[in-house]
Amino acid sequence: MAKIKLTKNEQKTQKDALKMYQRYLPTLTLKKQQLQSEIRIIDEKAKAVRARKLALEEDFRKWISVFGEKDVFKPDMVTVKNIRKGWGNIAGVKIPVYEGADFSRGDYNLYSTPLWIDLAADRMEKALELDLEAEVLDEQVRLLSKELRTTTQRVNLFEKVKIPETKANIKRIGIFLGDEQVNAVVRSKISKKKLQAAAVVSGEADQ
Repeated sequence: MAKIKLTKNEQKTQKDALKMYQRYLPTLTLKKQQLQSEIRIIDEKAKAVRARKLALEEDFRKWISVFGEKDVFKPDMVTVKNIRKGWGNIAGVKIPVYEGADFSRGDYNLYSTPLWIDLAADRMEKALELDLEAEVLDEQVRLLSKELRTTTQRVNLFEKVKIPETKANIKRIGIFLGDEQVNAVVRSKISKKKLQAAAVVSGEADQ
């Protein structure tokens, strides 16, 4: 515990600090709970998006195998050209929001490739979009988790260190000032008695 001055000014400083900690702690606790809730929601959403992607890919494989020409479609026929992101705010944390993507398609001979290639490319774009959306959701979780760690540290600091420490300081100063007041009263009574005794002696000497 840091050394403190045992004075009335310090007592007021400590009481003001305690009021501040007690005022901000509920806000921090609420923010912590909000972050925990949002992280759970976004994490579940990311899992759902990935499950949709896996289902789409499985359906895609089955769909291509029906044509018996699965080697014709190459993954690089569809590439991501641009990812569109906006920005949102959760509990004071700035987070990216997925808004879509632009794709480019590789050159392929319209005459030598099967007719279903364009449909396959469409499905591949949907799968890539889901993957990109999941990645942005992961980034949201990462940013919110970072803020949650900081907020949790502050809550613990206030709850387990600052508030108990400040209360102990106030009590310590209060005891010291109380003792000082008692001592002052005792000294005053002793001085008064001495003065009275001196007055009696002086009166007797004058007689």
